[in-house]
Amino acid sequence: MFSVSDAESLPDSRNPSPHRFTDNTESIFDDAVYSSQMTLKECLDECMEALDLFLNNHFSESLERLRPRVNESMYHALIYATVLEMQAMMTFQPDDISNAGNTMKSAQEVCQRFRRKSPGLANKSAGESLTEVQLHAEVCYAECQLQRAALTFLQDENMVSFIKGGIKVRNSYLIYKDLHTFIKSHNCLKGSSHVHLEGGISFGIGAFNLTLSLFPPRILKVLEFAGFSGDKEYGLSLLHDGATGVNLRSMLCALLLLCYYTFLTFILGMSLLHVLNILAFGVISLCYQAIALFEDGCKAQQAWKQFHHMCYWELMWCFTYKRAWKMAYFYADLLSQESRWSKAMYVYMKAAYLSMLPKDEARPFGEDEVDLFRQVPTFKQKIAGKSPPTEKFAIRKARRYKAPHPVKLPVPVLEMMYMWNGFSMISKRPELTEGMMQTLVEAEQNQYSVDDRCLIHLLKGLCFKNQGLLQAAEECFNKVCSSEKKIKFDHYLVPNSLVELSLLYIDRGRRDEAIKLLHKTKQNYKDYSMESRTQFRVHAALAKLKADPGDDEDTRL
Repeated sequence: MFSVSDAESLPDSRNPSPHRFTDNTESIFDDAVYSSQMTLKECLDECMEALDLFLNNHFSESLERLRPRVNESMYHALIYATVLEMQAMMTFQPDDISNAGNTMKSAQEVCQRFRRKSPGLANKSAGESLTEVQLHAEVCYAECQLQRAALTFLQDENMVSFIKGGIKVRNSYLIYKDLHTFIKSHNCLKGSSHVHLEGGISFGIGAFNLTLSLFPPRILKVLEFAGFSGDKEYGLSLLHDGATGVNLRSMLCALLLLCYYTFLTFILGMSLLHVLNILAFGVISLCYQAIALFEDGCKAQQAWKQFHHMCYWELMWCFTYKRAWKMAYFYADLLSQESRWSKAMYVYMKAAYLSMLPKDEARPFGEDEVDLFRQVPTFKQKIAGKSPPTEKFAIRKARRYKAPHPVKLPVPVLEMMYMWNGFSMISKRPELTEGMMQTLVEAEQNQYSVDDRCLIHLLKGLCFKNQGLLQAAEECFNKVCSSEKKIKFDHYLVPNSLVELSLLYIDRGRRDEAIKLLHKTKQNYKDYSMESRTQFRVHAALAKLKADPGDDEDTRL
C-alpha cells in the first residue's frame, strides 16, 4: 500500500527541475544513513529550533535555519514547505500558492528517497524490517501528499485538478491508516525520535477522523465505500495528544483544534485554553485570545501582515457586537484593502455598516453604501472551484441595491452576524443583547416586506432566547414559520427558524419535538442560501441527541 503514489517521477539529478530547492549542498542518500551530515535526531532537533523561531515571530530566521538542508533532510524539506504553504494560504496570492506547491512537491521527492523501495507495511515481512528512518519517511510523505492536495483545491478550479487532489488525499489517508495500525501492533518501537513519529501519525489520523466526522451521514456513507471513515471524539483525542506533546506536529495539531473550536463550533472550552498555552504566546495564539489581545497580536510582528488580518476580522466583529458601526467599518475597510481572501465579503460589510448609520450622518472617507453594495458582485471569487457560501449570500443580498431606486436592507449587519453565529457569542453579555434588541425594535418601525419582517422576527427570537424569555423567543420563530408561503426571496429564514426552534425545545426539555423539527428541516428544505451551514447545524444537533441513523455505529479508523 505504501508503494501507491501520484505517479510523479523523480527529477534527474543531472538535469534538476526548476522547481527544486536551490542551494549548494550536495544531496547524498543511503538506505542506512539519514543524512550525509546529520543524524535523524539532529535534523529533528534543528527543525524544532526553527519552529520555535517561527512561533516567536522570527519568520525569516526560521526559514534561514531550514533552507541549507532542504535537499538532504526530509524534515527540513517538509517544515520549510509547510511554512511557505501557510504563507500562501494567508496571502492568497497565485504566485505564493504556486511556489508553495512546487516546494511541497520537492519536499515529497526528498521523502520518497528515504522510503522503502519494496511494498511497505502492507507486506508483513517487509514491514517487520522497516528502519526508523523509513517509518519517518512514510509519515512525512503522507503529510506532503495531504498538503499538496490542499494547495491543489485552493489553486485550481477544473475537474481534472480536483480529481488529482482527491487521489492525493486518498493516498495520504491509506498511508496514515497503515502506519497507525503498524505502530499500535509494534509497541517495542521506541527509538529516540519516536515521539515525532507518533505526533505525525496523531496529526494525520486525528485530522482525517475529525474532518470526516463533520460530514452529514449520507455523504459519509458514500465516502465509506471509498475506504474512508471518521470518529469525531477519537479524532479530537488524537489531536489533543499531538498538540500537548513535544513534537514537530504540535503546532499543526493545535491549529487544527483552534479552527475546530473557534470557527466550527464557537465553543471555547478548557481544552482550547490548554492548546493556547502550547503556542507560547506567539502571534498565532494572540489572534485567538481575548479582545484586549487582538491589538497586541498586530504589534507582535510586522513581517507577515496576514496575521494582522485575522485580528482585524475579530476586531470588526467585536465592534459590531458593541454597535460601534464606524469602528467596525474601519476594520472592514482595512481588510478590503489588504486581504485577498474575500473582498466581496469585506466590501459588503463596509456597505452594511454604513447603512446602519443615520441617513444624515457623514460617511467615513465620503463613501456611499449604495455604490459599495453595487460593487460587491465584481469581487466574486472561487476557492476549490466554488464560490464561498458567505460571498454568494452577500452578492444575493446586495442585488437589492442594483436598481435605480434601491430597496434598503433592514439590518444587514445583524443578518450577517447571525450567519457567523454572533448572537451565541454575545449570549453571556446582557448589555450587548439589549443593544441588538434596541436596533431591531427601531428597524421594526419601518415598512418592510414579509421577508424583512420575518428576518427581524428571527433575530428578535435569538435576543429573547439570550435574555431567557423562551416563550417570547418561541413565538418569534413560529411567526417566521407561519409566513412560509408569503416569503418571496429569503427562503433560508424558515429552515433556520426551525433549527432555532428545535434548539429552544432542547433547552426546554422537549426532546421529541426537537428531533421532529430537525428531521423536517433536513428532509423538506433544499437549495436555499447558506444551506450547508444549516445542514451542518442540523447534523450536529441530531448527533448530540443521538437521533441520527447510524450514530451508534463504530466509525473509528
